[in-house]
Amino acid sequence: MKTPARYAAALLLATAVPVLGAGAAQARADGDVIRTGSCSGATDWKIKAKPDNGRIEVEAEIDSNHNGQTWKWVLRHEGNVVARGTSTTSGPSGSFDVQRRTNNAAGSDSFKFRAVNQKGGETCVARVTL
Repeated sequence: MKTPARYAAALLLATAVPVLGAGAAQARADGDVIRTGSCSGATDWKIKAKPDNGRIEVEAEIDSNHNGQTWKWVLRHEGNVVARGTSTTSGPSGSFDVQRRTNNAAGSDSFKFRAVNQKGGETCVARVTL
């Protein structure tokens, strides 16, 4: 038979697990929204959206810890392509980043950044809503 303390512990665990599994999203006091995650392999991604003089600045980063990798990427705003390109990882961290400013639509603005490693096929998909 469960005691009240066991019920309380079970309830605490049940409510904590969904919070931990929700992903790494941070909404900061300055209006920035930052999300982080992992790609299909060992690479990590980060995406940030923030208000910028009536527009929105979006910054996406791919960090593979390997220099010289070529990645094709596309940035979408509300499903529409706003930028695409090819970048190569470099620097001490083996990463690259993409920064763009977009129009601020009415209501929430959703962004999706997708990058594919041209040699190994690893795929990264980052999403953020501001």
